[in-house]
Amino acid sequence: MYSQGSESLIRQARDIEESELQKFYSRLIKVLKVKEHGHETVDSLQRLHLILSANKYSRQTDLSSYCTQLLRNLENRQSEGLSLTHTLPILNSVITHSPDCLTEDHVTFLSKKFVDWLRYASITQGGGASSGGFFTGPRSRQPPPITELDGTVSGDFFTVLCVGQGFTEDQWMNVYSFSMLRHWLLTYHSVSNDDRSEVDGSVVSMVSATSSSSRLLPPKERLREKAFQYCQRLIEQCDRKAHKKTDTDLQKACLVEAVCVLDCVCSEDTSLVYRTFPYIKALFGRLSSDLSFARVLLPVAQFYLNHGEVAAVDCDVVWKLVFGRFPAELFNDNFLAHELLRFLRLNLDSLKFRVKTRELGPPTYMIRTEHPFCVQMLAWNSPALVDEFVDLMPSLVTAGTAVELLHTLLDLPCLSATLVLQLRAASLPIAEAGARGLVPLEAFRNPSFRGLFLFLLRTEAGTGSDTIDRLSTLHELLAEAADWPRVVRCAQIVPVMLHVFFNAVIKVADEQLLAHLILVILERSSLLLNIPSYSKEIHRVFSCHLLNLCKLHPSLVVDQSHELLEFAGTTTNVYNKEEIYTHVVWVLGEYLSVSCDSRCSVNLITSCFEALEAVLFEITSSTPPSGGSCPAPRVITTLMSAMAKLASRSHDLIPRVSLFLSKLRTVTRGGSVAWCADEEDLVSIVTRGEELWSLLKTPGVAQSVLTPPSYITEPRWHRDTNMAMPLRLRLLTHLTHSQ
Repeated sequence: MYSQGSESLIRQARDIEESELQKFYSRLIKVLKVKEHGHETVDSLQRLHLILSANKYSRQTDLSSYCTQLLRNLENRQSEGLSLTHTLPILNSVITHSPDCLTEDHVTFLSKKFVDWLRYASITQGGGASSGGFFTGPRSRQPPPITELDGTVSGDFFTVLCVGQGFTEDQWMNVYSFSMLRHWLLTYHSVSNDDRSEVDGSVVSMVSATSSSSRLLPPKERLREKAFQYCQRLIEQCDRKAHKKTDTDLQKACLVEAVCVLDCVCSEDTSLVYRTFPYIKALFGRLSSDLSFARVLLPVAQFYLNHGEVAAVDCDVVWKLVFGRFPAELFNDNFLAHELLRFLRLNLDSLKFRVKTRELGPPTYMIRTEHPFCVQMLAWNSPALVDEFVDLMPSLVTAGTAVELLHTLLDLPCLSATLVLQLRAASLPIAEAGARGLVPLEAFRNPSFRGLFLFLLRTEAGTGSDTIDRLSTLHELLAEAADWPRVVRCAQIVPVMLHVFFNAVIKVADEQLLAHLILVILERSSLLLNIPSYSKEIHRVFSCHLLNLCKLHPSLVVDQSHELLEFAGTTTNVYNKEEIYTHVVWVLGEYLSVSCDSRCSVNLITSCFEALEAVLFEITSSTPPSGGSCPAPRVITTLMSAMAKLASRSHDLIPRVSLFLSKLRTVTRGGSVAWCADEEDLVSIVTRGEELWSLLKTPGVAQSVLTPPSYITEPRWHRDTNMAMPLRLRLLTHLTHSQ
């Protein structure tokens, strides 16, 4: 990232000893007190700049005396040795790392200087503008005026968007001042430090509203007024057609900074909102149709968010653009993706508050698009954005969005493939013989399947809910996309996002919603894009959180007993969904109990037992399906344990499970069996069967062991003062300490 020489300088700056740093700092203070400053002073200042930047998180140096001397030189500069253009950038670094080093007098002084540099810089070009010559007369040597980016002569004050063959020092200070203006305002112009009390409030309001006689204002107020005028002029300058592309890029960058500065000054003085909004609104109207200005429109959206209510402006058109067109059409702009997610993270609380305080009535666009905006960006550039989405996900999960968000996360690889197809469809010819990925591309262009792809590309929530019935068709159409690098990378981050989702949903969902999510888990376990190891990873996540949900709310097992039994009673799930099947069987055996839910009847326990019994009998009395592997030993032992638990709660079932366990021991005496290829696994299965069989001979003991009460599984003997255990522990502690 850096050249070898730059890395060496940075390393030296970081490795500087504390004693050497203090000596260098003391010498610099002495040098600054000298009236004449040369290159040595400039080099020392630049070295300090590097040290501050390289050690901003690990070193604390007291810069108060340095700032005092630097500002004194800035105020009383007599020599030309120390250029102002070197001073201001270094001062910016100083206040970045140590803002408390400036006193109120320093802030007032610099605010006055900023006003002069921003508003009263020279309007003629600097030295070197004239070609000169032997016969050049005094009149021809007059410097020409500055020009605009379109080549016309500037008729107003100098800004960063003015053009000339050379620039004077005060023009350079104008550029530097604007570059650090927003940082300065955010650091030292907070409302708590507002100095409007120095002038009568009515006078301030009148002067601010008329923007005249600004010299009556105190320094901070006057700087805000000049900052407003400067940014107003920049916005007007950006209406001009630049001759060079680099100047067009400069216009965009200046627009971003200008809107951000206006946002700062309006936050400090709300009276400026009414003067500013016409310019911001006009700017939005001019740029909103051109998505090449998307980076500019994000600060505009921030301005609307911060000040729209004060100005009573309808912001829905802004949200429709930012949360609708941006992700849908600019999903492959990686820089914009980071900026948009940063915008969401910084304003998440404000956005959520505005949604909650909406009056009853038709939903606004922000509410309708609370999800799934920006998911397209995650699907396109998954690894780079996963950290941002991990932070955002808990706030996106609500009772209203949880189900759709879960489906969206599971379909993320399909969305990634669809975005690739969308770009290919726009660039490739209709028919390209022998082209790889032609089947998905033809499907994308086929009107019969258009609805499926449009559902994935949707920008509003709650549409196309019937599309899940055609997911298997969609997965068949995208089969060739399963090994596309972008799709594979996208699939790798889905388990991470699912963990974040489930950890968040248990904090906002009621039991009814959690019951619905269990249905989605069971349903989507077989409706996943066929990517190598993808289904296995998703099943592992499903299994983990199915256990968590049922542990938190055991009654969910009774609520969804029909669907859980249907899943557990399907023999094919043993072979292709081992992970989740094992956990479904476990929760049935663990929580289908009267102690967990009084609605759990004997008939329900018997139905569950019979479903598990049928599956266990089938997989232990036949060979595996052709081409398939033997059932996992864990599945068999989990089935046996679940049946034993159920039988311990309904003693009429004990003879049936005991008969099976005894037959199992008899069958395995003859050696290997078709349903277990490994001898050690078979021994473990038989051992587990014998343990369960022995327990069931005494039903009372079996129930205590297989379904222990909570005071057994979660003992608090060491805390219960009514038990003898605390007394014994204290006695043992006393004896140990005595020794």
